[in-house]
Amino acid sequence: MKKVLAIVMSIVLVLGIVCAFAACGGNGDNDTTTEGTTNAAATSDLAYIKDKGTMIIGITDYAPMNYKDEADEWTGFDTEFAELVCKELGVKAEFFVLSDWDQKVNELNSKAIDVVWNGMTITDDLKKSMSISDPYVINAQVIVTKAENAEKYVDLESIKDATIAVETGSAGAACVADCANVTEVAAQSDALLEVKSGAADVCVIDITMADAMTGEGTSYETLTKTGSLTEEEYGIGCRLNSDTCTEINKIMDKFMADGTLDALAKKYELTLVK
Repeated sequence: MKKVLAIVMSIVLVLGIVCAFAACGGNGDNDTTTEGTTNAAATSDLAYIKDKGTMIIGITDYAPMNYKDEADEWTGFDTEFAELVCKELGVKAEFFVLSDWDQKVNELNSKAIDVVWNGMTITDDLKKSMSISDPYVINAQVIVTKAENAEKYVDLESIKDATIAVETGSAGAACVADCANVTEVAAQSDALLEVKSGAADVCVIDITMADAMTGEGTSYETLTKTGSLTEEEYGIGCRLNSDTCTEINKIMDKFMADGTLDALAKKYELTLVK
């Protein structure tokens, strides 16, 4: 009888171990699947943006790309472009003014913003720290000075001894890095103010801003653009290796094909990258 009881107890014990092992194995498979799904979602920047329902867009006040209209609402080529992309993604566009353009990568990485979308020149250095969309607008860095000095300051050689204002961390700043008398300011519009006030002889800014904000009928009608120092292209900055960048490119291709971006470029007098 004792032997029979011992055998029965042994069978029960073995069955219990097998069941427990099977249960643990089953839970392990489920956990792996769940964890895998969670990790996949966690690595998707696009999913993060869609889940919160907003895309926070880092900008500066920079006509014709992003600026305030008479109703104090954001408008401009990049503003409208971003809003159209956000509509395609099913999220709301929220605009965040970058107080220091040079901190744009840090703002991206901290998730204070989701994209940099503000006439950003594509450079090799930026490609190392963010994913950048396909180029969409042609730009150049140009010299802006008072109309009376238009023939004096026309190229890099002629401004090497001048006082020069540039936006910190901008493509314009890179152009004059070897010049002696350079003042860095927070925004390209501030660089224009430096020239208008006489604090600087020239500034180096994007041609898109120079065309929109200088000359007759503008706030800087005594200023004019002269020589061009570089030719470049604008791109949209996303977090490094972000799938948001891939999706923006897909939507951009659609808007290039259907004429949406052509219409915007015509409205704001810009030249698209074709």
